[in-house]
Amino acid sequence: MTHSITRLHPIPIEEISAARQQIQAFVKPSLLTRLDIHGAPSEVYLKLENLHPVGSFKLRGVVNALSAARPETLDNGIWTASAGNMGYALAWVARRRNIACAVIVPENAPASKLAAIARQGAQIEKVPFHVYQEIQRRHTWSGLLDCPPDSPLNGLLIHPFADPAVMAGNGTIGLEILEDLPEVDAVLVPYGGGGLSCGIASAIKALKPDVRVLACEVETAAPLAASLAASMPVQVSYIASFVSGMGAPSVFPEMWPLAQQLLDGSLVVTLDQVRTAIRWLATNSHIIVEGAGAVPVAAALDGLAGRGKIACIVSGGNIDLQLLVSILQEEQS
Repeated sequence: MTHSITRLHPIPIEEISAARQQIQAFVKPSLLTRLDIHGAPSEVYLKLENLHPVGSFKLRGVVNALSAARPETLDNGIWTASAGNMGYALAWVARRRNIACAVIVPENAPASKLAAIARQGAQIEKVPFHVYQEIQRRHTWSGLLDCPPDSPLNGLLIHPFADPAVMAGNGTIGLEILEDLPEVDAVLVPYGGGGLSCGIASAIKALKPDVRVLACEVETAAPLAASLAASMPVQVSYIASFVSGMGAPSVFPEMWPLAQQLLDGSLVVTLDQVRTAIRWLATNSHIIVEGAGAVPVAAALDGLAGRGKIACIVSGGNIDLQLLVSILQEEQS
């Protein structure tokens, strides 16, 4: 079963509020805490989505999407295409609801995230990165023709970002930020497929349109910044890095109009800045984050978001332990 690809629109605030009610049994509001760092260019706050049971924000969208699905559509199972966190969240919920689950992952997916998916009993299918991206674009996979009829890959696709129900779940983060920090000036969000940033921006812009919502990317894969500068989608060079789960050669076409409408720009940081943020958070705040989760913090600490009260979405903490040790052992610049 596949999802038809339709034009996406900002998620109505009523749907985001309804999602909050739908997910509350599985998802508790995450902590928003002030980052205590002397000499920071702004008041930096961390929205700690890494503290959810699956270590990332993905639980919000998964729970809401499954709650919105008709029960009969789940009979054959569920599947997604994910570099790790979405797959882990989907498998985690599927196990608790006794639903068969499969996850298609790129060949370079982090081993720690694959292990987390496997622990939940989900089927894992590895494909080349370009095939993985094509699945996310087309909402289907040619390999389905060779799947057994009872495979969850023949079930319901829960798209990792281009799904209104997933984005509505993500948008609940925006509601929580405005409640905990009504005077927030800007919200910084890691940009991968766009479902997190556009979901949050849908909530923020509906309630406080003057608050800036800024995407954050890494220099090795920053198609949104280039596209916004050109006022049209453009291709950029893509280099895989330890910042997994975000970055691509181009903005996904169906997400581009939404991102252009809702987001106030994209801030681009270097890999060294991300490493520094990971080290600082671990050694000074005792917070463990993965690369994508550290990208907004790196942007805020470098002053890219300007002054004021800046909320950074710490999207996840599922970092490979060997990678974390390696980053912690690097010399501080």
